[in-house]
This record gives sequence, C-alpha cells and structure tokens, in this order.
Amino acid sequence: MGGKLIVFEGVEGCGKTSQMQLCSEWLENLGVSVVVTREPGGTELGSHLRRLLLEKAEDKPVAEVTELLLYAADRSQHIEQELKPNLAAGKYILCDRYTDSTIAYQGYGRGLNMSLINQLNYIATGGLESDLTIWLDVDVEVGLSRKLLDNVGLDRIEQETIAFHRRVQQGYAHLAASHPSRIVRVDGSLSQEAVQQVIQEILRVHLKELP
Repeated sequence: MGGKLIVFEGVEGCGKTSQMQLCSEWLENLGVSVVVTREPGGTELGSHLRRLLLEKAEDKPVAEVTELLLYAADRSQHIEQELKPNLAAGKYILCDRYTDSTIAYQGYGRGLNMSLINQLNYIATGGLESDLTIWLDVDVEVGLSRKLLDNVGLDRIEQETIAFHRRVQQGYAHLAASHPSRIVRVDGSLSQEAVQQVIQEILRVHLKELP
C-alpha cells in the first residue's frame, strides 16, 4: 500500500479536527498506518510560525504578503520534514489544511495576486499535490458560531470580517468546481456521524487500496 496525502479543508468551524480524528481511528482499525498533521504548525518550526500567524496583535498587524510568505515557509518545512518521509514510508497522511487554504484565504479572502500565490505554493511543495481533498462545506455563520461555542477565544484569522470569510468560502467553491477529481465536497452541516460516514465512503471510492 502506497502513501497517500489526504487533506481536510474548509472555513472556520467546519469540523475538520473532529472528522480527522474519527477518520484516523477508522483507518487504524483497518490496519492502515496513519499520520495526523496540520498547517501551519506541523513541525517544531511550524509551531512557532503558527503562533506568529494566529495571535492577534492590534498594534503590530501582520502585513498580508508577510502572512503569505510565512505560510509558504511553514509548508516548505512541513513537506521536507513530515510529508515526504511519511509518504515514502507508505503512510496515510491526514493533513488539516494545505495549498487550497492559501488560495482560498490569501487569494480570495485577502485579494492577493493569484499568480504569486500559485508560484509560492509550487516553490514550497515542489509540485506535491494531495491525493484527495475533503472540503467540509458549511455556512460561514454556522462555522463561526461553532467556534464561539468552543469558548477558547477566536484567533487572528477567525476574527476577520464576515465578508472576508464569505470570500474564502467562495474560493473553496471555485476550487472544488475547478478540480472535481481531487476535491470532494461534503455537507458539513450534517451530524458528526453522518459526515464521517460520507467521508469513509469517499475514501473507499477514491483510494481503492483500502482493505
């Protein structure tokens, strides 16, 4: 069984963390070797970059291009340190966010130059794409209300305007329409159990190596 990169994407509060954990447990029960990771923050260096990217600093805001470059730096380190070795070892990697997040958030959300984003994504990844991307699609308002219920405080990105988050959502919709063989939409408004059942069926269909 070869290694696979399975990415979970979506707006804030879409349920990625819970679904990745359930998916990891299911795959492990099938005898699959699984690695769960995230961007930003999947390495020691990345954990420092994640803090810089997500902590709110009213007096010293992170410039938009700086934000883009920090995400690219995190991704480059993540790929070399975690993704490539684990894929080479035949493991299934469940990754919370990848290149589509940068396109959706910095491209559609921030309005940064898409050619620049695509170039940086390629430099950081060396062309490594996901084998499958699960897009958990929920209304922006629903997702943000879930985050508020978590009662842990909103990070810098989560505190952006509703208009920003709606642009991000539009970005995901456009990406899914443009890459139907790689990105699969899942209705994230369903119950946690129902969403997981849909994800398991998608993985069985797309990753035919599963036992």
